[in-house]
Amino acid sequence: MNGGSELGRFLQTDPRDVGCAQAMEMLHIYAELTAAGEPAEQRYPGIAAHLRACGPCDEDFEGLLAALQDQAH
Repeated sequence: MNGGSELGRFLQTDPRDVGCAQAMEMLHIYAELTAAGEPAEQRYPGIAAHLRACGPCDEDFEGLLAALQDQAH
């Protein structure tokens, strides 16, 4: 990756993005709300912003959400 791409991605970062550590700390709550059909993105906009920007964290969220949905069925 070149320096221009990294700078561009940094400049496009949503200022509400809470970062990996805080997103992971609250991910189970965010996933539970999402699985229940609650407006998790509105309640935790910083986590939503982070999941849009961070592929690995979003993959963890999708896996957790799938597990919760499977458990519900």
